[in-house]
Amino acid sequence: MENIILEAEKYVTSHLNEHLDPSFVYHNLAHTQRVVNKVKELTEASDLSETEKQQLILAAWFHDSGLTKTIENHEQEGAKIASGFLKSQDVSDDNIKAITDLILATEISYKPKNKMEGYIRDADCAHLSSKNYGEYAALLRKEWELTLGKRTSKKDWLQENITFLTNHSFNTDLAASKWEARKSKNLATLLLSQSKIKNDSEKLKQKKAELNFKKEKLELPDRGIETMFRVALRNHITLSDIADTKANILLSVNAIIISLVLSNLVSKLDNPSNSYLIWPTVIFAFFTVISIILSVLATRPNVTSGKFSKEDVANKKVNLLFFGNFHKMNLPEFEWAMQEMMKDKEYLYGSLTKDLYFLGLVLNRKYGLLRLTYTVFAIGIIISVIAFAIAFQYSGAEANVKDIIETASAF
Repeated sequence: MENIILEAEKYVTSHLNEHLDPSFVYHNLAHTQRVVNKVKELTEASDLSETEKQQLILAAWFHDSGLTKTIENHEQEGAKIASGFLKSQDVSDDNIKAITDLILATEISYKPKNKMEGYIRDADCAHLSSKNYGEYAALLRKEWELTLGKRTSKKDWLQENITFLTNHSFNTDLAASKWEARKSKNLATLLLSQSKIKNDSEKLKQKKAELNFKKEKLELPDRGIETMFRVALRNHITLSDIADTKANILLSVNAIIISLVLSNLVSKLDNPSNSYLIWPTVIFAFFTVISIILSVLATRPNVTSGKFSKEDVANKKVNLLFFGNFHKMNLPEFEWAMQEMMKDKEYLYGSLTKDLYFLGLVLNRKYGLLRLTYTVFAIGIIISVIAFAIAFQYSGAEANVKDIIETASAF
């Protein structure tokens, strides 16, 4: 049957490569080859006949071939595939039955009835004593996830492996003598890993408990909320600085303009020949003064009482983050109020929210006045230029009329 074994190897290799789903990352051709090698290792040290050894090797080659058809009861499908192949090779019915019975014996809940069935089952589980057991277990876990949709946590998978190795025992004395010691080492490694995971889990729980305790004790704001308030307040303060800068620019420009008007135009208005400049100058000065007043109003600060009572703090009515509410208070009273606010998370958030809100109201007032100031300034410039143009045109026409009158009288 040596030739039949070689043909079986070719057939199964081709069959699994062509028809086995790639999701079977553990029960694949490599696993089949490992089981065949372990069967050979056991049978070479056994007292089985040559025919029995060959039957075991053939069964090992076909034991997982049924996975190309189905997962459940794949042993029966594997027996059918093996039977069809063996018949094509003119193998006797007695040998076919012996081989298919060995394939069926690899079903996980099956209890072996003789030594040969024990050998093939032990070879199928030989990975339990492998130095690479961790890698094989990881492949099996991934295969279950891909083929069965079975997802398990690392902790649960470790416990499942420990339970399996603890309850498992080799069916033959030969397999036990060869592989039991290494299997025990693998079990000890799993137990050590489980102990480490438990310790790490307990340490993590303890750290979380300590952090939660500290948070509850100090009642500090969450980092995200703290960042949100910091950014929002900084943006509002930046906008307030921009508004003050714009108002100061307008104030400076209009101050220069009014000084020029007073020094250059007003001094010339007492001359009757410059009377046409009176109204344009008045209009120009009027709009300039209005722009100055609006600029001052945009930058003018509001002054508040600067005092609060303990009842205000207890009722959360005072915003301690705004200087206008405490600038007239004594330091001990202010420190007490701040400590009370920091103890109350709701009060702290409320104060920050109020500070942000009222800063927004101030910005709205500043930018509203600033917009009005720019509008008045622009309109004033336009109307003043038009007024001066009309005045100059009127004064030129009047001068022409006088010249005509003087020329006529001369004749």
